[in-house]
Amino acid sequence: MEPSDDRSGTVLEIRGLCCAYGRKQVVFDLDMLVGRGEIVSLFGHNGAGKTTVIKNVLGAYKPSGGTVHYDGVEITGTSARSNVHRGMALIPSERFVFGDLTVYDNLLLGAANLKDGDQQAELLSQVYTLFPILEERSKQLAGTMSGGQQRMVSLGLALMSAPRLLLLDEPSLGLAPAVVQEIFSAVRALADKGLSVLLLEQNVGQALRVSDRAYVMRSGRKILEETAQQMRARDSFWDLF
Repeated sequence: MEPSDDRSGTVLEIRGLCCAYGRKQVVFDLDMLVGRGEIVSLFGHNGAGKTTVIKNVLGAYKPSGGTVHYDGVEITGTSARSNVHRGMALIPSERFVFGDLTVYDNLLLGAANLKDGDQQAELLSQVYTLFPILEERSKQLAGTMSGGQQRMVSLGLALMSAPRLLLLDEPSLGLAPAVVQEIFSAVRALADKGLSVLLLEQNVGQALRVSDRAYVMRSGRKILEETAQQMRARDSFWDLF
């Protein structure tokens, strides 16, 4: 959660990525970059291939072509377990919490691979600073919380692993606008401290508010790459989807 202050360099480099389910190819020759401390949004309609991209980056699936480099090291086809140990974290679009455990126990599970108790305590303090309600409700069962609060728990759980690259899938899904704004503001604050974020979203306006750059996919192919400022200047996004 406290990456290096060095903002130079590329954390994630995707070149010519192709992804398939059996014989059906769903991502075609995708090139993408995510810099250190950068929030890069990936937009596209349902079925455009966005979630497939991050699952192949993480290592849940093996790409059918192309390369993935993380911190300058090729990790194409490397297992998700290995990539998590390298500093990646994925927050899926579903509300990913352990519902029968307390908020506190959920967060501790996120730090299971960290042996340093002081580091765990520091990370927990940082999560509570980002989302004070999690400290207030630390003894509450996560499954009894609202959708927005569960999303905060899932984000906190991921941050407890001290990631350097956060893969964030549809964080606004099903949430009230005020909660979405709070979560996106927290993600922006983390990026300002050096965390790199690849953000998949359909809420273009909210995502662009915190993003540095953006890509747009259609039917498995990248059709546009712009800075967030360039995209915000557009009169409409409908022609892209």
